[in-house]
Amino acid sequence: METADPGFITTLGIEYAELSSARAVATMPIDPRVLQPYGFLHGGATIALLETAASAAAGKLADLDRERPFGIDVHVRHRKSGKSGTATGVAELDRVEGSKQFWKVAAYDDEGDILSEGVVVTKIVSLERLAEKDRERAAAKASGRA
Repeated sequence: METADPGFITTLGIEYAELSSARAVATMPIDPRVLQPYGFLHGGATIALLETAASAAAGKLADLDRERPFGIDVHVRHRKSGKSGTATGVAELDRVEGSKQFWKVAAYDDEGDILSEGVVVTKIVSLERLAEKDRERAAAKASGRA
């Protein structure tokens, strides 16, 4: 398996099992790092797994020399929780609308039962636009509006 990018994703122990522009499969151990205070898999960790899978696949649709993918909307329903084992997140491209991609997502436990399911929307943003937004924020801060 390929390890995910450093930072938050590594902290959660997420690894990619499959990654293409139409589908991503990522795994995350259900261990103390991702449990809520009552000993069950934290819903936020599950959402992070699903958004990670969708965003990684969206990255395969982007020209990373000029663009970056971002998760911009997440709708997930939790159906079951886990206490141990592995959570597997699957993101499958449903449709593309301009710069946005709609991903059907689901997380499964080791028995194949659905833990959570929903939709993650990603957006491809140009580096030029990101730089423009940085300049706008800097100008607002300099003028005392931030």
